[in-house]
Amino acid sequence: MQNYDILIVGAGPIGLACGIEAQKAGLSYVILEKGPLVHSLYHYPANMTFFSTSERLEIGGIPFVSNNAKPTRAEALEYYRRVAETFHLNLRLYEGVETITPQTSGGYAVVTGKNTYQAANIILATGFYDIPNKLNIPGEDLPKVTHYYAEPHPYYRQKVVVVGANNSAVDAALETWRKGAEVTMVVREADIGERVKYWARPDIVNRIKEGAIQAFFNATLTAIRPHEVEIQTPSGLVTFPNDFVIAATGYQPNFAFLQKIGVKLSEDGKFYPQYNPETQESNLVGLYLAGVICGGMDTHVWFIENSRVHAEKIIAAIKMKIKNASPVSANPPD
Repeated sequence: MQNYDILIVGAGPIGLACGIEAQKAGLSYVILEKGPLVHSLYHYPANMTFFSTSERLEIGGIPFVSNNAKPTRAEALEYYRRVAETFHLNLRLYEGVETITPQTSGGYAVVTGKNTYQAANIILATGFYDIPNKLNIPGEDLPKVTHYYAEPHPYYRQKVVVVGANNSAVDAALETWRKGAEVTMVVREADIGERVKYWARPDIVNRIKEGAIQAFFNATLTAIRPHEVEIQTPSGLVTFPNDFVIAATGYQPNFAFLQKIGVKLSEDGKFYPQYNPETQESNLVGLYLAGVICGGMDTHVWFIENSRVHAEKIIAAIKMKIKNASPVSANPPD
């Protein structure tokens, strides 16, 4: 069994930041990631541009130099690889955590598909990109449906329905339309989302206004069939031909995993995890939460640029705990 002061679950930007701070503090640590480095960013659309500027995505004091005003996914992947190499971070990639069990003697036992670990402290920085918010309608499991838009080329000359009206949906609608798709948006609200990137929102609004992209507002997709879809609109039920559905309905943290460990969640449907905002420590002693996972279902509250500070707060709290636990000499100094 391998023993560490800190075991970090998740090798996204915030998990890496936690590893950097632990290393600077002289604490033993390991970062476990079930997929590749910055797993969530890797699965972003190939041509995605960040809303944040590059300096707001920096960690560990390593400059993030971009060729553009806003960095791209490819630039971010290159940057975080460089960060990992610069600090020689103790990473275990493609090693998913199966169980985290509190020990009666203190600390936690962690079991993965490859190893068993013992850690005095756990940091969960697992993000939210792995579990899509389902539509829960007939046909959602058909091969033509995806919750993860990657690139526009496969949709050339295809009839595409995009569900949603926030950044992911807008990017998918504009990119697939520009590459030759016939695009229809199905939007639950009365308008395009207010949090859509400021350079993309006027673009999608104008494409809808001119009729290049069709949009149904105050509408819901009610059924998906192999060659058509059904949409409930304010004017009634509409059925029309369709080849692909991109359900850009957002994602959520793995709440079942948190509950299995013993992290308390709010019962208001938002599933806010219980933690001390000054230290990021959860209701479980020695188990800390970092990054977007702290926001429950409100996944837009925490992101890279405003949760980088979580790493510093957590490591400072652990250092203080270790200091306070250190034995005091029985003989006072002369």
